[in-house]
Amino acid sequence: MSAPSIRARVRAEMIDEIKTVARRHLATDGANLSLRAVAREMGMASSAVYRYFPSRDELLTALIIEAYDALGTAVETAGAGPDRADLRARWSACCRAARRWALAHPAEYALLYGSPVPGYAAPTDTIEPAQRPPVTLIGIVNDGVAAGRVAVPPDDVPEPLRGDLAVIADALAVDLPAALIARTMAGWTHLFGLISFELFGRINNALPHRDLYFDHQIDLMADVVGLP
Repeated sequence: MSAPSIRARVRAEMIDEIKTVARRHLATDGANLSLRAVAREMGMASSAVYRYFPSRDELLTALIIEAYDALGTAVETAGAGPDRADLRARWSACCRAARRWALAHPAEYALLYGSPVPGYAAPTDTIEPAQRPPVTLIGIVNDGVAAGRVAVPPDDVPEPLRGDLAVIADALAVDLPAALIARTMAGWTHLFGLISFELFGRINNALPHRDLYFDHQIDLMADVVGLP
């Protein structure tokens, strides 16, 4: 494979620099990004930035995909650390990795899981990277069922929710009953609820021992899912 041309390398470097500056703006201004402000900080004409990102939404999408991928990598890497047969240790490692990433990257986490950006509609490009954490968690449950170590719970899922969960199972390429999909989804949404409440200051005064509280809660959700 031939090396990238000088033009291609310069373009890649400019794109990286624009995203770096934009991430700094996320930290100070939230998702209220302005390509003109980014260009001004870089000492460029706004028309020059538009050659790399034709709109604010395209820049936001690039930042969102990068953030989802970084979070997904952190979760997947952590989940691969414990013994594969230790389902609960894998679950806990994934959840703690998601929290660590969020606390280390609060602006990027807020872009992913905070208030919707007015006027922005995420394209389908964001779906696959967004699925990486739940795919990892549901993979742990799937391994447990396959090994006979996670019991199938009572079938208490009402219609038409059953159909919704079947679509999710198909999208995530797992063959799990609706009741178990529902419990795993509860664990996933509870995880990001915990992180959001902590990151956005909702439990600062009520729960000073937040590390212990987080571990206690993810253990409870492991019980709900049925991890041994």
